[in-house]
Amino acid sequence: MAPVPPGIRLLVSFNRDQWYRALTFALTFLLYTSFHLSRKPISIVKSELHKNCSSASELATVGSGSTGSQEPTPLSFHSNMDCSWKPFDKSNYKQLLGAMDYSFLCAYAVGMYVSGIIGERLPIRLYLTVGMLTSGLFTCLFGLGYIYNIHNLSFYIFVQVANGLVQTTGWPSVVTCIGNWFGKGRRGLIMGLWNSHTSVGNILGSLIAGYWVSSNWGLSFIVPGLIIAAMGVICFFFLIEHPNDLKSAYAQNLSPTKSVPFKSWNGANGHSELYLQYRDNKNQSSDTELLLPRDSVCVPVQPIVVVKSESEPSAISFMGALRIPGVIEFSLCLLFAKLVSYTFLFWLPLYITKAAHLDAKKAGDLSTLFDVGGIVGGILAGVISDKLGKRATTCAVMLLLAAPMLYGFSMISEFGLGPTIVMLLVCGGLVNGPYALITTAVSADLGTHKSLKGNARALSTVTAIIDGTGSVGAAVGPLLAGLLSVGGWNKVFYMLMTADFLALLLLLQLVVKELTSSKSRPISAVELKEH
Repeated sequence: MAPVPPGIRLLVSFNRDQWYRALTFALTFLLYTSFHLSRKPISIVKSELHKNCSSASELATVGSGSTGSQEPTPLSFHSNMDCSWKPFDKSNYKQLLGAMDYSFLCAYAVGMYVSGIIGERLPIRLYLTVGMLTSGLFTCLFGLGYIYNIHNLSFYIFVQVANGLVQTTGWPSVVTCIGNWFGKGRRGLIMGLWNSHTSVGNILGSLIAGYWVSSNWGLSFIVPGLIIAAMGVICFFFLIEHPNDLKSAYAQNLSPTKSVPFKSWNGANGHSELYLQYRDNKNQSSDTELLLPRDSVCVPVQPIVVVKSESEPSAISFMGALRIPGVIEFSLCLLFAKLVSYTFLFWLPLYITKAAHLDAKKAGDLSTLFDVGGIVGGILAGVISDKLGKRATTCAVMLLLAAPMLYGFSMISEFGLGPTIVMLLVCGGLVNGPYALITTAVSADLGTHKSLKGNARALSTVTAIIDGTGSVGAAVGPLLAGLLSVGGWNKVFYMLMTADFLALLLLLQLVVKELTSSKSRPISAVELKEH
């Protein structure tokens, strides 16, 4: 008999539960990658909506002067009118572009508070599917503005507001889903790896939008819109919200001809729970063998077949979520941390275009290095916080290092491409590290806090409160950048450094508590078995 190939031996070494965890991890990763992929095009297209018209006029003047003709060439005649996309062809274009960012992010921030509460009360799979399909629709609508030659600012503002509202369905849903499947053990590492979807989505969005930005910027929106809509369809067919949903499906598919004995015991929270008793025999189905132990054992299928003597714990209220220790502090910290991150997200390509004098495509490609650094920073933040058992301290140290690096980036961009690349990577890691840790591992920790006494219906609301508060900063940052950049980019960087220090100050109380508490310790492997 031929030996089993090593690859097959590796595949069969994992049980079915582990394969479904891997599926959930990969699927939610791709789902939220498509969300960020669809947000990125606006930052790439900004430099195309308002080109450097003065440069075009100078080129036209030089061309006409060299021929000795006093008549304006077609280029010089049309340059001031055609080089930019109305209504962004005026001197206040930065304010208009900032208003578009603000409309999306403000709608996102307001909608996020409501989205988490709704998400606790609706099936996550359906809620997320509808959100992704409608987000794809509005992203495509923005691109159709180019196809149908629409120059009305109100149209673009409306599309941004609508898209901001429907995109709030994404984050609470995917964090709740990943939190259901993975326990607290090594949560920082797992979610640090998983949260790289933010940077991966930004990178892919930059590359896709940059491919068409100079020839047909409408496709820079339409293609990402189609991608997120397609991922919504995949979500509908494959997303498993909770491991118990999978057990329920297999319990329902048991053959009615096979006799399965039931036993009853008193369960947790006063519930009477039914158990299925399995014995190792030849009539046991292959599906059951993969999911359940082979020895004679009583296996709980709660909450699949449950006779309740009292109602399930209700979804937590908004005020109840705010009373969880640490929620307010981390929410306010994220407000300023996300302000910095999203200012880079929406304005970095345009800054590189102006500072390094690169075209839109090259600036978009270079800006992806900030997100590459963000991937590394998010993973490092997760690993370090798992090792030390101190989430707030990890965030505080990275915020402390980020402020001088931001100042260095504003200065060093004048010294060539090499130093700029290095600073983009370093700043990306230090800026996105705390942001990634707070929105993932910290949110999941607080959503399953011991003060909740086992009530699992709080994760979506807590996640929405933290990310919604952060989104207020995300809305304010790009708007302030648009206003301050008129007086020079240095003012924008001073604003970012101030926000970074404020985020650090808001965490100081939690940092002191962590450093003085004897309970702060690395998360043990025992906790990994929680789920």
